[in-house]
Amino acid sequence: MSLNKEHQQLLLALARASIQQGLKTGRSLKVNVDDYPRALVECRATFVTLELHQQLRGCIGRLDATRPLIEDVAENAFLAAFQDPRFPPLAIDELDALEIHISLLTESSPLLFSSEQDLISQLQPNIDGLILEEGHRRGTFLPSVWEQLPEPKQFFQHLKQKAGLAANYWSDTIKVYRYQTESIS
Repeated sequence: MSLNKEHQQLLLALARASIQQGLKTGRSLKVNVDDYPRALVECRATFVTLELHQQLRGCIGRLDATRPLIEDVAENAFLAAFQDPRFPPLAIDELDALEIHISLLTESSPLLFSSEQDLISQLQPNIDGLILEEGHRRGTFLPSVWEQLPEPKQFFQHLKQKAGLAANYWSDTIKVYRYQTESIS
């Protein structure tokens, strides 16, 4: 379900407010679902990506819809700013230049394939986000990652590495799921 411009702007403002709250108190913004339109309180899975000068500054999200959209965005914005293990916590002097991108995920669906080549042939560049599972290993790439890895084979190899597998790893027990996103910036 697509959100209108007003709802998108509310989510971006909420994400920024949660980051500001984190800078002041060390905690995410607590939201009251009664204060928001119904479309923003449905359970949705989101990722919040932060960029500073066109460089990744944090990205945290959930693959499963387990809480209201506004709560998911507020919490993920806070976590992306302060708890992404790849980056130090956001500093107050970075806030003004910070770009916030929100990805609303559709429910994922399993891909059926007979081989790695069959799987790769089914991928839709710039459309599909993927989840890869192999045993206890798991990794995901949002559709926006296609911008850096435009070739399906390369995209999948890097996803395997993100999940802690070798780029050339293959097993008949690999599970792959696809989802799409609505991007808000």
